[in-house]
Amino acid sequence: MSVQEQSSEEPGGAPVEESAPAGAHPRSLAEDLRARDDSSLSALLRARPDLITPVPTDLTQLATRAGTRASVIRALERLDRFTLQTAEALAVAPDPAPYGTLQDLLAGDADDPVVVEALPHAVRDLREQALVWGSDDRLRLVRTARELLAPSPQHPSPTGLGPTVAEATTGMSPGRIQELLTAAGLATTHDAVSAVESLTGLFTDRARMSALLDSAPPESLEVLSRLVWGPPYGQVTADPAARLRWLLDRGLLLPTAPGTVVLPREVALHLRAGRAHQRTEPLPPPVEPVSVHRPQVVDSTAAGQAYTALATVEELLKDWDEGGPSVLRAGGLSVRDLKRTAVALDLPEPAAAFWVELAYAAGLLASDGAAEERYAATPAHDEWLDLPAAERWTWLATAWLSATRTAGVVGGRDAKERTLSALGPGLDRSAAPEVRHRVLSLLAALPEGGSASPDALVARLHWERALRGAAASDDLRSRLARWTLTEAESLGITGRGALSAHGRALLGAPPGAPAPEPAAGPGDKLPVHHRRHQHRHPRPAPAPEHRSPAELAAAAARAASLLAPLLPEPLDHVLLQADLTAVAPGPLQRPLADVLDVLADVESKGGATVYRFTPGSVRRALDAGRSASDLQAFLTAHSRTPVPQPLAYLIDDVARRHGHLRIGAASAYVRCDDDAVLNEIVADKRAQGLRLRRLAPTVLAAQADPATLLEGLRAMGFAPAAESAEGDVLITRAHAHRTPPRTPPEPVPDGPPTPDNTLLSAAIRAVRAGDLASTTPRKASAAPERNGVLPRTTSAETLATMQAAVLTGGTLWIGYVNAEGSASQRVIAPVRVEGGFVTAYDHTADEVRTYPLHRVTGVAELADDQA
Repeated sequence: MSVQEQSSEEPGGAPVEESAPAGAHPRSLAEDLRARDDSSLSALLRARPDLITPVPTDLTQLATRAGTRASVIRALERLDRFTLQTAEALAVAPDPAPYGTLQDLLAGDADDPVVVEALPHAVRDLREQALVWGSDDRLRLVRTARELLAPSPQHPSPTGLGPTVAEATTGMSPGRIQELLTAAGLATTHDAVSAVESLTGLFTDRARMSALLDSAPPESLEVLSRLVWGPPYGQVTADPAARLRWLLDRGLLLPTAPGTVVLPREVALHLRAGRAHQRTEPLPPPVEPVSVHRPQVVDSTAAGQAYTALATVEELLKDWDEGGPSVLRAGGLSVRDLKRTAVALDLPEPAAAFWVELAYAAGLLASDGAAEERYAATPAHDEWLDLPAAERWTWLATAWLSATRTAGVVGGRDAKERTLSALGPGLDRSAAPEVRHRVLSLLAALPEGGSASPDALVARLHWERALRGAAASDDLRSRLARWTLTEAESLGITGRGALSAHGRALLGAPPGAPAPEPAAGPGDKLPVHHRRHQHRHPRPAPAPEHRSPAELAAAAARAASLLAPLLPEPLDHVLLQADLTAVAPGPLQRPLADVLDVLADVESKGGATVYRFTPGSVRRALDAGRSASDLQAFLTAHSRTPVPQPLAYLIDDVARRHGHLRIGAASAYVRCDDDAVLNEIVADKRAQGLRLRRLAPTVLAAQADPATLLEGLRAMGFAPAAESAEGDVLITRAHAHRTPPRTPPEPVPDGPPTPDNTLLSAAIRAVRAGDLASTTPRKASAAPERNGVLPRTTSAETLATMQAAVLTGGTLWIGYVNAEGSASQRVIAPVRVEGGFVTAYDHTADEVRTYPLHRVTGVAELADDQA
């Protein structure tokens, strides 16, 4: 290998800046990036947004950052399985590797046609993300990726391959290597290097290797078969058996440590028919519909679930309207409060945790921040209630899609073995929005009304994010996918497992259209046959959707317009029955529902809600300021059936006794115009705890506060009314407790956000400008500047050089320090120098700028061919 062909990367992946002759192969990643156009750099920064934070000063710094361990690991984690297998194959291939060698490692001796067609796309992805660089005849994996993926005793390769013959024989005595050649039937050599090359040539020659193995004992071949797919290491005793001795004598097994042997990589590849992986997966697992329902059935089922979702959230917030459970000292709901909420909602605890977390993510509830902190509805809840039902649903659904708080982990343990509680800390999972969006996008790619198997969706996600999903079937992404299916069904985004029309609109996908494929990048030479496979199984975009607020609002509005006709219209009537119940055959208009919630108790819910009238519920309405005539008129106006006589009697009877007794503050007193009633109270043994005494024929005094006295007499069967100090009846209404204005919890991003086009354009412009300043040749001077160091000249020299450049129209290289103290290099063409300022055309910024001369560190003339 010539010096020009060797990699110019330092250990750790940082490229050393070198310049190559025109038309030569790039000798560093920085040179490779320098040869790319703006669209290719945009694709790199979009796929790896961590490289743009902060914006690199030039392409050399960008290449250095792209080779850092943290950035490379993150990039590898986001590769699909076949692209990762391609990188793993490059890690065990020679460096650099011709494209043909890489293809042989993946397609094997049989030249699998699907692999052959898929490989250009994988190489393009790796090259686009700066994990691979160089031309097709000299493909190089960045140094850090090679270190992560190459086999070693401490970190076995995912391929199951071991070290090469040259690596395994390092430190072996020359005499022992010559013995291996003799036993293998090869001629001895004069040095160890040529001996290793001779042995390697034997193991990579298919014909000679087959002849050697044909002469091997069957027991020895059985040993090789156990090591061929990895792990390649085995244990031997000090006196190996004959089957092992035969392999050791011929170098088919090589010692690596006392008692340990390894199968050389070349031998394993021969036994594998040239394949680096036991199972190469060029195509994603298919996600096929397991059942197909009529779209109308799916939409109606999803709409029913959406209506139930709204009712559940409303009931939850109504239950906490006067102040909900207390906030734990560490934050969140206690287990007891979650159980109580689950009972109130008639749901299992995991489902109750989901609805509580959804309301929190939507900004409808929060902690009130008081000294004794409690959870309560926020002011946004009142705004939410005033919206039409379909818009209330999109409020919840869009909050769920982008939320990183994950209710599914409630009840689990954090890293410190503390229980994770609903509304508490530690519930954010940054991958949740991306997984939700991807699962729904896969459902959107199915025919309308089609549902998929959860196992098929999980397998697809594992293929798309190979490193994250390779550990176990119950990893986080798998659980997130299964929770997504359950939660989407509960919310009404899906119906019977299929994506609904309003769910599809929420994603921004047109009705009946499959999920869009990512646009082909520059240099994509994917064959037509494989593109057909890609159309059937589109590869995912590298990140979840990134839509502008206007696009999100338009998608929500479209989803609401599709859902609205499917939701039941609120009714303005109920059906009164003789058994003191009222049946609401559907959702009620809000004023009617609010009055009924006070006047009656909910007995059962479902498609129809049954309300029951009791003396207590009627008294509750009277306490709220309603009169008997008001209640009678209200029921008459809103009932499709006549008011039953038992209900009319109940209202009149409770109203007749309501307020007959009056309770005020003495400590407390009772007054009544009928002294016989007061005599009855005094004689009742249940009143002993109130310690009543008669002050006048119509007044009793009590040594209890008015509230206790009020509740005590009600428990005895009376219907007292509280009165003010002026003697007026006090009207009591439920107090709606609200938190101060609160913002919903911010999602925790999964790494840096994907930059938009404006930021990408500005960043690329800045990087190229810095690169121009750092790589433009300068004229030789008495004190030549080192690469990357700002030029240094005196003020007089700087001024004279600037003035000369104005006269000659020359171009200069300057060092400049801005007001914030940041230093940079610039290439300028001075136009005017006056008043301590230089006005010049700045080639790095591509515009005319004015610079204070006192901030210019120095100046140097450019070489004539660059001026």
